[in-house]
Amino acid sequence: MDNKRSEHFRMKLMNEKKRVNDLLKQMKENGVFTNSEIASELSYYDNHPGDLATEISDIEKGRALKSNEVSILKKIDLALSAIENGKYGICKLCGKEISEERLEFIPYAEYCIECQKNLSNIKPHKDRPVEEDVLGNPFGYGYNDFSDDVEFDAEDSYQAVERFNKMDNIDEFYDGDDDYVEPIECISNQEYKNQLPD
Repeated sequence: MDNKRSEHFRMKLMNEKKRVNDLLKQMKENGVFTNSEIASELSYYDNHPGDLATEISDIEKGRALKSNEVSILKKIDLALSAIENGKYGICKLCGKEISEERLEFIPYAEYCIECQKNLSNIKPHKDRPVEEDVLGNPFGYGYNDFSDDVEFDAEDSYQAVERFNKMDNIDEFYDGDDDYVEPIECISNQEYKNQLPD
């Protein structure tokens, strides 16, 4: 890569670094990383568990966003040092040049498209049981699983739960014969129209 293109990408990386730092600063000012409401409570005894879970979930989302932006900052710093060393735009795995189109889109890209695809296809948890590779869902999902070999689908599971939940001497369905309408609700539209001034 020539000096002119290197300088172009260095400026692009500097702008991206400024954008990420500004975003982190804005997130800190807006309290995304911490929830001041949860920190101000002396006791959580009177709080509904759902409310507390929502606040904790918001804090975790903020931390995940921060972690992502910090990761991008590290990649930007690595790309800037690669420019200084003359190794910018070289894939870390295969050693081939990363296309300029990819670098225009992601200037801190560390891998070429092919190597990135291979890395993305690798399962993140290598310590999972091998049985998970061969065992799948024993039943189809339902009418929209696009296979004809469904033996026990979502509708069947609902019916099985409904049969289990059946109670004796209880009418679970409204048959329409019972009078559930209050007398005041039986006023017709014509009666309303008769009350309007002429």
